[in-house]
Amino acid sequence: MIKPSSLTRTAKIISQTSLTSINRAQSSPFSKRQFSAAAIRKSTVSETIIHDHKELDEYINNILSAKDDDTKVRWQNQLTWELARHSIAEELVVYPAMEKNLPGGKSMADKDREQHQTLKEVLYKFQGLKPSDTDFEPTLKELMANLDEHTKQEEKDDLPILENAIEKSESESLAKSFGRTKMFIPTRSHPSAPDRPPFETVAGLMTAPLDRLGDMFRKFPKDN
Repeated sequence: MIKPSSLTRTAKIISQTSLTSINRAQSSPFSKRQFSAAAIRKSTVSETIIHDHKELDEYINNILSAKDDDTKVRWQNQLTWELARHSIAEELVVYPAMEKNLPGGKSMADKDREQHQTLKEVLYKFQGLKPSDTDFEPTLKELMANLDEHTKQEEKDDLPILENAIEKSESESLAKSFGRTKMFIPTRSHPSAPDRPPFETVAGLMTAPLDRLGDMFRKFPKDN
């Protein structure tokens, strides 16, 4: 059995490696867009997550309304990049807070993790498709339906309950932690990876540098 202390040491080593890789890549156009998108502003955790949800909806609509395959691919990569990071950050930051602060929080978090697993599996399929594939749009619409169900539940039930149970300062601290976490975790879907700390932390730190290296060769929406 792996000892938690061993996981902690491993995570620290991998984290240092990840930081070195990210610092080396900061001069690229992609990394500039990436780090500005990960900017942390002062807000509650609910506001931060709902902001992400709106961006994800926007990316999906941009794919569906795109007039050419190149534009579809760019927004496909943007959607994958954001949804993968958003899901893992929730699992590492938000769901543990629910388990800690809410009566029945563990069952709520477990339900959210189950929904995330479905999203990860559909996203994994979608991220490997080309716009010319017959499954491209149907898979995107399946992803959209699952995401819509999940985000509505979070915004209507989970987040208001969490906000009522914690101080605003703690909510703002969670929001900052959520934003920081998104800077160091995978940017592609990996459905077979663990979905809770500390194992997800270690797996994410191992996978993230490879994902980010691949991102440097992928097309993304052009900066305005």
